[in-house]
Amino acid sequence: MHIDTGSWHRYMALPAFLLFSLFFLFPLMQGAVLSFTDWDGFSTPSFIGFQNFVDFLHDARALQDVRTTVLFALGSAPLLNLCGLALALLLNKKFRGKQVVRALLYLPAVISPMIMGSIWYLLLQPKRGLFALLLQRVGVSGQGNWMLSSNLALVIIVLVNVWQYAGMTMVIYLAGLQAIPLEHYEAADIEGASSSQTFRHIVFPQLIPSLKINIITNIIGSLSVFEAILALTDGGPGYDTESLSIYILRMCYGNKTGYSTAVALMLFLIILIPVFISLRFFNKVEER
Repeated sequence: MHIDTGSWHRYMALPAFLLFSLFFLFPLMQGAVLSFTDWDGFSTPSFIGFQNFVDFLHDARALQDVRTTVLFALGSAPLLNLCGLALALLLNKKFRGKQVVRALLYLPAVISPMIMGSIWYLLLQPKRGLFALLLQRVGVSGQGNWMLSSNLALVIIVLVNVWQYAGMTMVIYLAGLQAIPLEHYEAADIEGASSSQTFRHIVFPQLIPSLKINIITNIIGSLSVFEAILALTDGGPGYDTESLSIYILRMCYGNKTGYSTAVALMLFLIILIPVFISLRFFNKVEER
């Protein structure tokens, strides 16, 4: 009896496609429809065309949030990859207690960002926080509340995010490093290649798949940042550290549900563009 495996493969993919349609495609289409209405979450929505998108482009607070979100991503995504790669290279070496160190570095990534942000909020409190007390011990006092400076607050949020998720990027880079055959390192030693030459010509080219995964996931995570900012600054001072995700939530619960879905679609496009460019770039690199 002959079984058409190609047909079976298509049928086996059907449940996954149905779940994808139910939880992604359907909400996306429903949100696209609502973005052209003035729905407040309760009354019957009325069609208003592109007015929500026009309002978004003329909303100074929304544009400030776009700037904050992009600046956060520009700081967070590169640092996550640099720190993750550095930790992976360090922990790829043999030394006692390596597994324990790996687990400790990865541990913050499994904790809720809201909980982690709340912990760091307490640590960074002026006068009574751990860092303020340590600075007082070394003779530095009167440093004030770091979160009241918008630029410094954003830098702190970036550093806290990197501290929490560097272990996650590290694990992916470690998987890439451990997939490199030992024969390649031995050939480099025979040829007399230096450590930098070995990394440049052997290690880095074979880390491209890991780099691709980390950069794309970090772009998505950084541009959709929500919990860390909410826990550390609540978007303050004022709206200086408010991200676009927090803005969407506040507009949705501010009786502007139609407008918030329009902003959510704009955020989707803001995320989609760099992800698409990154995918095209890495696909071309992998084809070479």
